Amino acid sequence: MTSPRQPVGAIGRLGGWTARHLRIVAAAWLVVAVGLGVLAPRVEKALSGAGWETTGSESVQARQAIGKGFNGLGTYGLTVVVHAPGKTVSDPAFVRVLRRVEDRLSSDPAVATVVPPRAGVSISPDRHAAVIQAGAARDENDMVRAADELKGPLARLGSSGVRVDLTGADGMWSDFNQANKSAMMKSELISWPVTLAILVLAFGSLVAAGLPLMLTIGGLIAAAGSLWLGTRIADISIWSMNFALMFALALGIDYALFIVYRFRAAFFGSGRSAPEAVAATMDTAGKAVLFSGATVLVSLSAVMLVPSPAFRSTSLGIMLSVVFVLAAALTLLPAALAKLGPRVDRFALPWVDAGEHHSPRSAAWGERLWRRPLHYGLPALALLVVLALPVFSLKTAMPSIKVVPPGDSSRQGYDAIQTAFGRGSAGPLQIIAPRTEAAQVAAAAQRDPGIARVMPAQPGAGGMALVQAIPATDPSATATGTTIDRLRLTLPPAALVGGPVAESHDLQATLSAKTPLVIGVVLGLSFLLLVVALQAPVIALLGVVTNLLATAAAFGVAKWIFQDGVGHSVLGFEPQGFLDAWGPVFFFAMIFAISMDYTVFLLSSAKEHWERSGGDAKTAMVGGMAASGRVIFAAGAIMVAVFVTFALSGPLPPKEMGVILGIAVLLDAALVRLLLLPVMLRLLGKRAWYLPKPLDRLLPDVRFGHA
Repeated sequence: MTSPRQPVGAIGRLGGWTARHLRIVAAAWLVVAVGLGVLAPRVEKALSGAGWETTGSESVQARQAIGKGFNGLGTYGLTVVVHAPGKTVSDPAFVRVLRRVEDRLSSDPAVATVVPPRAGVSISPDRHAAVIQAGAARDENDMVRAADELKGPLARLGSSGVRVDLTGADGMWSDFNQANKSAMMKSELISWPVTLAILVLAFGSLVAAGLPLMLTIGGLIAAAGSLWLGTRIADISIWSMNFALMFALALGIDYALFIVYRFRAAFFGSGRSAPEAVAATMDTAGKAVLFSGATVLVSLSAVMLVPSPAFRSTSLGIMLSVVFVLAAALTLLPAALAKLGPRVDRFALPWVDAGEHHSPRSAAWGERLWRRPLHYGLPALALLVVLALPVFSLKTAMPSIKVVPPGDSSRQGYDAIQTAFGRGSAGPLQIIAPRTEAAQVAAAAQRDPGIARVMPAQPGAGGMALVQAIPATDPSATATGTTIDRLRLTLPPAALVGGPVAESHDLQATLSAKTPLVIGVVLGLSFLLLVVALQAPVIALLGVVTNLLATAAAFGVAKWIFQDGVGHSVLGFEPQGFLDAWGPVFFFAMIFAISMDYTVFLLSSAKEHWERSGGDAKTAMVGGMAASGRVIFAAGAIMVAVFVTFALSGPLPPKEMGVILGIAVLLDAALVRLLLLPVMLRLLGKRAWYLPKPLDRLLPDVRFGHA
């Protein structure tokens, strides 16, 4: 037997140090948890609800100009619709409600000005609906918070059959964010017990199963406190907290599964002390976790190439949770394992073999794949290709009002405006131009075939004028985006086209332009990290390509479900006819980040056996499967179970996330990591681990072999 005191690398030495200095490590994490934990409860109210825009775009410039010259009557001005099917605006009850609404808005510090309803402009032709505009006195994020506080009191001002609904961009984002928060909380309540049950089955003991939860909670508390500190510097999207929680859970489980599993093998029956077993574990599993965390951070950092505050801050929030979970996995977890020693298997299930390192079932599966690689590999490859083909006809767009629950105020108001004023009235285009060009702008807009009507020009400060043009098509229709592009070509150069629909259109155009760049950066940097970790460019490339194939297959299935509406009644959503535009960027990065965990776990285990066997390809493949197959299977099962809870939640975006990520993890774990990639190792043999000499001289020496 190899000496338990065999020299270890830097990560192994770090693990050994934490094992011998539990008090210092525990004290440091206590300071972090308490210091940042005190700030964590404040983060929810500090996070922003807006930011879904392209920084510096024409529509954002228009909003800023309207805010200065027209008392904040731009995108994030408040829009309140008062409507009653059985009464008109001249009815005394209707008049009383209008007056109460105007008074309530005028008294609110978030409102700069109130524009009462005007005949022919904001009073419907049938006189059953009237729209009150309120200028924004604060920035867009504060206006969404103002909508949170105002929509309830405004709704209660309705009486005698007259209804009051706050709609518009801030009203929609307010309802959208709250619906998503409620759905995420519901999903988390369901997923935690399911996760714990699978962890107990995977680890075989209650104590070991609790360690991933320790990592998750510690990482999440630290990330939440850090996010609050971040809000003191810049606006951070409320979505960052939702995704941070999900990633803290996902990575905490993955990392703890791998490290605890390897610790038990290194400790029980080896003759090592607990600190020595920890050092040996971290020299192999810890090193793999470090490279896995690096690939996750690379994938998420690529999202920051999209020049949008919501995208960048959400990516930052997720990365913070990854950093803290990774730090806990490399310091707190090994210290806890050294302290627990044999007690890590306390309250073990009866059938658990504490020292079992290589799963017999995974090894038997590896042997079967070695004997008949094409028999299993070709069907798996064919299935992934068939599932991926629909991705070439995938359509994306910014979310429509359908993502808001039907009973919410913003959707009720949106529907009321469309019914009373016409299809495009809920998304007016706001064109700002020099006052001397106002007539030319209005005439050009009126001539456009995509414009139903043009409002009279409004004079503003600084010699500017505001012209509102009502599209003839629904705000989320592709034709409306075409109209915006056409207007920008025909209007005078000084004119700027803005409004909520224009901002969504500009963000969608940015996402379409940046998505190939983000995907390319993720693929390229992930490949480079795998080359450094594995010292084998061929299998590193295949690891990235197979990951991409599983991701494409998941989006292919998403096309059937969310674009074509297959199974929408079962999942309980209203199809939009497209996938939300942030999906290809955000979900791609998230899928790649999670599934790279499995790639690193499998290939690092195979590389370890390759090194220890002196270069035997079969030992590398079968041994890698035996050492990591159970971990990948258990981690994949947990992730699929977690994502299924999101797929069953209320609003559409969590459903999209749950379905796409759940299918991607299922395909990646079951078909790619446990089938297709081992088959490629079999077919390539020693060529899988070939390292050209020029590259060998450039790369640092990274080894996973440790007895």
